[in-house]
Amino acid sequence: MNKAKRLEIFERLAAAIPNPETELNYSNPFELLISVILSAQATDKGVNKATDKLYPVANTPSAIYNLGEAGLKRYIKTIGLFNTKGANIIKTCKMLVELHNSEVPQTREELETLPGVGRKTANVVLNTAFGQPTMAVDTHIFRVSNRTKIASGKNVLDVEKKLVKHVPAAFKIDAHHLLILHGRYTCIARKPRCGSCVIEDLCEFNKKAVD
Repeated sequence: MNKAKRLEIFERLAAAIPNPETELNYSNPFELLISVILSAQATDKGVNKATDKLYPVANTPSAIYNLGEAGLKRYIKTIGLFNTKGANIIKTCKMLVELHNSEVPQTREELETLPGVGRKTANVVLNTAFGQPTMAVDTHIFRVSNRTKIASGKNVLDVEKKLVKHVPAAFKIDAHHLLILHGRYTCIARKPRCGSCVIEDLCEFNKKAVD
């Protein structure tokens, strides 16, 4: 795919999605970090349902740490893998208090030392909370990037590197959410809604479906 076509794709996506934001509810970087940890193999809606009750009670590293694993799990028990996630979050909160003055680190390297935080989670936090031009490749972005040929790759790291390289400069901050939302609501997994897609004529997917 050439540079001009990529630019037009992102221009159209930006026009169709004027407020490309995460659908997770959060009010500060720490809340976002916890929500993203919880969102692994879970829906944003399910995470929000839990955190809408948790954060009014505890939304700082020390407050959640003081809940303890048992106390935290009462709030997140409806989320998949809540036992593992709860244990990781308590450990992460302890590290934030002891090593980072209760602040969320702003580098990928530091974030990835936190339990439950991998490259994708770190990239989400860096992009969404701190406005860094990182690309967190989830299943939606991986699918859209490969289908459209914006950034083809055999694995998420390949796709991430190609997106970082090829996304037009003006869209590097918003590209993450533009692609997620496009994948979540239009370029869906089983039957993409090609007939109502704003980039259908630019997309290089060779098995297009019609609504």
